[in-house]
Amino acid sequence: MYIVGLTGGIGCGKTTIANFFSENNVEVINADQLARKVVEPGTFALSKIEKQFGGEILTKGNSLNRSLLREIIFKDHEKRAWLESLLHPLIEDEISKSIELALSRYVLLESPLLLETNQHKLVNRILVVDVSPEIQLKRTLSRDGGSEATIRAIINAQLPRVQRLDRADDIINNEQDLQSVRIELETLHKSYLSLAAEP
Repeated sequence: MYIVGLTGGIGCGKTTIANFFSENNVEVINADQLARKVVEPGTFALSKIEKQFGGEILTKGNSLNRSLLREIIFKDHEKRAWLESLLHPLIEDEISKSIELALSRYVLLESPLLLETNQHKLVNRILVVDVSPEIQLKRTLSRDGGSEATIRAIINAQLPRVQRLDRADDIINNEQDLQSVRIELETLHKSYLSLAAEP
């Protein structure tokens, strides 16, 4: 299976780009959705997180309080490292299972941490969605709310923009108008279909 990894910093518009591929019958594996799956109520991971952070890390419905966890781990590097060592292998297992079940001509793996984790080893090509840090901050605040300090901490915790672009095989500038983005994506889609068809 030919796999294209789609990544970019928080607030860069990865979902909009992924939706284009989905509309063109490409199976999209969303690493964020799988990250939520591995911490659903009753899972091994959630019980470990509760043990580590205490009962207040759960909502009244016994789900993970993701916004509280985000506030905690982006203020404390050791806590973040502990959480990543727990979750990343579980998420990678789920990604691998999803790839095995995929039926489209190629697969898109949408992941904000593609390059920060071993997930990049699963893909044949890397597509980076790029916007400026100012746009990232503005879009994330309007989408998620939360504190500017936490969002800046997330941006700073992700791979620096220059390094991300340096590792890209393809780049989409998501600050341009939607029509221009779609034209570029159509070209990339045709290219990926050709690459996927190669023996």
